[in-house]
Amino acid sequence: MSISVSIVEDDPGVRSTLAKLINSSAGFKCVSDHGSAESALEEIPRLKPNVTLMDINLPGLSGVECVRRLKPLLPGTQVIMLTVYQNTEHIFNALAAGATGYMLKQTPPAELLVAIKEVNAGGSPMSSHIARKIVQSFQQSAPASKEMETLSQREAEVLELLAKGFLYKEIADNMSVTYATVHTHIRHIYEKLHVRSRTEAVAKHLNQPRATRDLAEANRATGERGRR
Repeated sequence: MSISVSIVEDDPGVRSTLAKLINSSAGFKCVSDHGSAESALEEIPRLKPNVTLMDINLPGLSGVECVRRLKPLLPGTQVIMLTVYQNTEHIFNALAAGATGYMLKQTPPAELLVAIKEVNAGGSPMSSHIARKIVQSFQQSAPASKEMETLSQREAEVLELLAKGFLYKEIADNMSVTYATVHTHIRHIYEKLHVRSRTEAVAKHLNQPRATRDLAEANRATGERGRR
């Protein structure tokens, strides 16, 4: 079954390009495109797409406000912010409103399609630039709890790669495992750390004392040498 996608973007050229990309790619279907938040709020609840690509800077209501109003109506629809903004405040406002992913508009088409698949499968895709912004915002946070010690070596390795901004597929390739295996590891990470998103998991990872992080990195390196 195809992943149904709605697009909310005020630039007609960008909107048309995104729609063509989605409709020309196997396993995807663009069910609607909208030039404003108002139009999206009127039509998308009826269409119930699997994924919505949302710009932030829209005429009238902003993309963040649009997400905030859509999520109570469509809790099952996953929203990826697709924007030029890398401002930390924009990122966290969007995530707090209910967005599940945050990608830049210059993201290559193939990577964007992977992100749509990822968010539809329960992930939280973010470009490496965005992940780096989130990482930086937690640099001064207090030490995390001992929950990190419950992670297996493989789970700690996955979390380390998440913190570096790797996509799920990139993590699978890096670790020489399947996408499904990575997804399972991430689900276990969320359960053990008592978090619900990539952002929260990365935050707890970064809040570890430096010595603990260095040990985790050393274990990861040892594991890589053992697989060679």
